[in-house]
Amino acid sequence: MNSYTKILNRLLSTIFISTIFTSGCTERIDPSTIRMGLVSAPVDLDPRRATDAASSRINRLIYQRLVEFDATNLPIPALAEWTQPAPNIYRFHLHKPPSTRIFSNGQIVTAEDVRATLASILDPATGSPYRTQIAAIKDMKVLDNNTLEINIAQPDPLFPTRLVLDILPAKLIASNHPFHNQPVGSGTFKFHSWPQTGKLQLMRRTDKQMLEFLEVKEPGVRVMKLMRGEINLLQSDLPPELFRFLRGRPKLRVLERPGSNFTYIGLHMQDPALSQLVIRQAIAYAIDRDAIIQYLLADGARPAQSLLPPQHWAGAKDLPTLVYDLVKARQLLAQAGYNLNHPLELSYKTSTDPFRVRLATVIQAQLKAAGINLKVQSLDWGTFYGDIKTGRFQMYSLAWVGIKTPDHFRAIVHSTAVPPQGSNRGRYHNPKVDALLDRAAQLPTLEAQATMYKELQHLLLKDLPYIPLWYENQIAAVG
Repeated sequence: MNSYTKILNRLLSTIFISTIFTSGCTERIDPSTIRMGLVSAPVDLDPRRATDAASSRINRLIYQRLVEFDATNLPIPALAEWTQPAPNIYRFHLHKPPSTRIFSNGQIVTAEDVRATLASILDPATGSPYRTQIAAIKDMKVLDNNTLEINIAQPDPLFPTRLVLDILPAKLIASNHPFHNQPVGSGTFKFHSWPQTGKLQLMRRTDKQMLEFLEVKEPGVRVMKLMRGEINLLQSDLPPELFRFLRGRPKLRVLERPGSNFTYIGLHMQDPALSQLVIRQAIAYAIDRDAIIQYLLADGARPAQSLLPPQHWAGAKDLPTLVYDLVKARQLLAQAGYNLNHPLELSYKTSTDPFRVRLATVIQAQLKAAGINLKVQSLDWGTFYGDIKTGRFQMYSLAWVGIKTPDHFRAIVHSTAVPPQGSNRGRYHNPKVDALLDRAAQLPTLEAQATMYKELQHLLLKDLPYIPLWYENQIAAVG
């Protein structure tokens, strides 16, 4: 069972217990439908194509994966365990009992289903955004009903992490089954109905408990519906002040756990001012992250020093802490020729999201106290993101969501990864960083790679091509 399913089942159990106690019934679980409010409806329930958050969350319930991640983001067996007979060969064996890997149409998951799923993702006609993720596959061979051998182009100890993919039935793939609106998986839940865009129903296969997902775009309306009992569950996607409000409601329960979504300030490293390390250091010292987390984020985050949290298998646990030091920030700015009477002028781009605008104005006030006048530009998402990708900015703030593997560093700080080749949006170029990344990719074990990536994180925190801010908590509210 994947981690998202475990969390949801735990939340559903909380709802069931609450229902039992409020109804006075102690003999059986209330069979009524459990309703979850979503900020946006799912778009595509074909996991080969789905990229939006709502579809991805729901697909985690419908399908099982070949591989999952543990708490440190190391790959662990899900449907299959694996061996590596040769550096370029992985042999995956479906180790779960057949009774625990049955598609909702009654077929047992076999090695051919795995092969067909991966082959369809690799087929350009499918149009899967995950094709490049497994592009190293040269050929696949079904050895028996439960064993698939995969030959990759070159040794890659991270290859099992590329296979965190949902498995579909081979026969339905061959018949061009419409998975996008009639999904068939082997997960804990099965598809029940999708009567309209903003209303989707799943059924838990063990006890036929119904779970309904309802689109409610406005966060305030979602909260009111939760309080009135029209929906039973919310997860994230709420402004911090609303979670602060929900924490104080006696009939509601708010559940939180540390998350890994990484919020940062991006900097244009070719800008005359921001190319100076003392300026970047001054910005880092001038931002009071603890105050922002406490007052703006309602304590719903923890400070970050790197893209990877310290509990990640490649995370650096000994990184120095970025501290708020206004005196130090002013001293560094003075070295660059700026002070309160002669402030540095910079621009900061953000979206029109109300929370992001509030965050920008807080950062603006904090930097002003150090001697930096920040001009905030609030743009619609399309314009904002377009400017970020094309390098039309000095500073901006965004978040990296769902980062699992350390090779993502290559996409964001290697000098060859400038858009459109990658996500090095700040046009950062450091030969030492490039060399570390190139060497890490050639190392034969995850342990050896971890050592290299930890060294990289120390270098990046010292050089500050971006300013780490925080990791947002995962938060759910149950009514």
